[in-house]
Amino acid sequence: MIFNLGLGTLLIPLIILVIASLRILREYERGVVFQLGRFWKVKGPGLVLVIPGLQQMVRVDLRIVTFDVPPQDVISRDNVSVKVNAVLFFRVVDAQKAIIQVENYLAATSQLAQTTLRVVLGKHELDEMLAERERLNTDVQRILDDQTDAWGIKVTNVEIKHIDLNETMVRAIARQAEAERERRAKVIHAEGEKQAAASLIEAARMMAQEPGAMQLRYLQTMTQVAGDRASTVVLPLPLDVLGSLISGRRAAERGE
Repeated sequence: MIFNLGLGTLLIPLIILVIASLRILREYERGVVFQLGRFWKVKGPGLVLVIPGLQQMVRVDLRIVTFDVPPQDVISRDNVSVKVNAVLFFRVVDAQKAIIQVENYLAATSQLAQTTLRVVLGKHELDEMLAERERLNTDVQRILDDQTDAWGIKVTNVEIKHIDLNETMVRAIARQAEAERERRAKVIHAEGEKQAAASLIEAARMMAQEPGAMQLRYLQTMTQVAGDRASTVVLPLPLDVLGSLISGRRAAERGE
């Protein structure tokens, strides 16, 4: 009886110790195990045994983390102040580095993303920020990925969500867009005038080569004028006709 009682006294703490040593890691989790303060190994997923007092384990989530970068005050290369916010997607690819190489990889990645966003966008003008957002996303993602590689972090994507301008800049951009539309309209109008002038020159050359074509044109014009309700008709005459009339009048005056 005494033996059974002593055995039971020993088994109960042993069972408690075994239960306390068991850890269950999900498929997306890994456990970084330290033994007497030194890195031992990365365990998981599944059932893991950690000896209390001798070993300590830190859980690491390997899933992609979605992080909203707070709005950042950015001054563009052409000295325009804007507020920019973005979203960052990253995940842990090396649990050992993520725990050992940096104190808090989430906070460190967040701070690095904020500073990198300000630096990269500050090298570009406002028009580039608005028109080439995809290229800026790629530049920020590449820089972050290179710098976080030593932490066991993989930055998979960066997306700039909003570029907020003050009211003055919004009005200035609207005026610029309106001026650009007016410029295009004038260019199109000038191009049309140029083509029309070229067509008129070609038509004049053809009529100069064929005098009968000019007479036909006059007859066509008179037909159109006859159908008009206008009370005054101005009929242009060729210079050679006017010259002949003037010459005949002068000859008559001289008595020729």
